[in-house]
Amino acid sequence: MKRIVLVSIVALIALTTLSFTAGDGVTLRLHPNKDKTFMIVSKTSQTTVMKVQGQTMRSTTTLDGRQSLNVKEVSTDNIVIETQIEAIKMVNNAMGMTFNYDSDNPQSTSPMIADQANAFDKMIKKPTTITYNELGHNANPDNMEMSQLGNVIIELPEQELHVGSQWNYTKTQNVSDVEISINMTCTVTKISKKGVDFSFTGTIDSKDVTGTYDGTSTIDIQTGIVTASTVNSKVSMTVSEQGMDIPITITGTTTVTVKE
Repeated sequence: MKRIVLVSIVALIALTTLSFTAGDGVTLRLHPNKDKTFMIVSKTSQTTVMKVQGQTMRSTTTLDGRQSLNVKEVSTDNIVIETQIEAIKMVNNAMGMTFNYDSDNPQSTSPMIADQANAFDKMIKKPTTITYNELGHNANPDNMEMSQLGNVIIELPEQELHVGSQWNYTKTQNVSDVEISINMTCTVTKISKKGVDFSFTGTIDSKDVTGTYDGTSTIDIQTGIVTASTVNSKVSMTVSEQGMDIPITITGTTTVTVKE
């Protein structure tokens, strides 16, 4: 009998705790501390497939990046961020050859990709200032190439969130020099004292580009900044080159972590 009573009490406590946790809600706002500095560390693995004159050409690329984020001003309508790309490292395998770029070790850069290396060099340590409101909305979207800000500061919902809650927003992104819009849907999967975990899906809204995105992220409740994210993508487009239409499909996975 004592055992039955004990099991009943434990079960009652568990159910009560579950009910309380499920009922707990949280309201997210972008509110990092002024003068705080974060480092965004990203890694992308990408495969590109092109069909040229009946032949299929495949290349693989890994891209590692570091990007700083400095909080300059914080108020309800103005969260001013200064950001810059600190480092880029790329390894590309195509047509049986390997090409390297490393901003930290320029002597290792492959001479055959000098033009691409020069383009990367121009991105390094070039500060950009961006202003958001407390919902993470940016009136002038960041067009800085290689930037991971779109995965770290996202548009937040006005309403309180619970497990199972959803919200939608549209983000812009450059893919091979083409600016596209992505319609995102986020679904809360877990809420803890420190963070909100959510999954997301996205579809590209463009007549020239098709594709999908999906993944998972965690938002820090105190700052409203995404601290970890995994993004899977598949994008297809057709480009014209020397009178030929070349179908291109790009699939990739990007992981992002944010450290103070």
